[in-house]
Amino acid sequence: MNHVYGYARVSSTDQDLSIQEAALKAAGATIIRSEKKSGTTTEGRTELATLIEFARAGDCVVITRIDRLARSIADLANIVRTLEKKGVHLKATEQPIDTSTPAGRAFLQMLGVFAEFETAIRKERQLEGIAKAKAEGVYKGRKASIDADRIQQLVAAGKGATEIAKELGIGRASVYRYLK
Repeated sequence: MNHVYGYARVSSTDQDLSIQEAALKAAGATIIRSEKKSGTTTEGRTELATLIEFARAGDCVVITRIDRLARSIADLANIVRTLEKKGVHLKATEQPIDTSTPAGRAFLQMLGVFAEFETAIRKERQLEGIAKAKAEGVYKGRKASIDADRIQQLVAAGKGATEIAKELGIGRASVYRYLK
């Protein structure tokens, strides 16, 4: 027998879950897992982890909107991939998302494409801002974490890369990279 599981989430403890829970029950959810946690990452969201673990092939996870499930497209993609591997469908009550249908999968993929596009635009703006700051002499980059003079002193003292790395608390590969 296939189950319909509901997942409800609010970001803070003073928010109310009852509206989401009622919508999930109306959508046929027999078991609802709820939590009051930030949605920025899946870490610490034990109710979601439990729900994903319990869901079996043919089951369905229902949410009200995808932002209740994940805030980032990367998290959403990971959750959807995990559910798909298990043969579990995802539906949203307030959005045309239903991974058991081609149209629902397409809509979810389109949301992903737009999110990636926005990320690319944001990255481009950041690079433009950095280039402008460098041109104005404002942006210097991060300070070197490796003391080049100290490496030279240790090499002159006859120490090997492994000893140098241990003494300076850096990776051996960093020492080799510097010595080239």
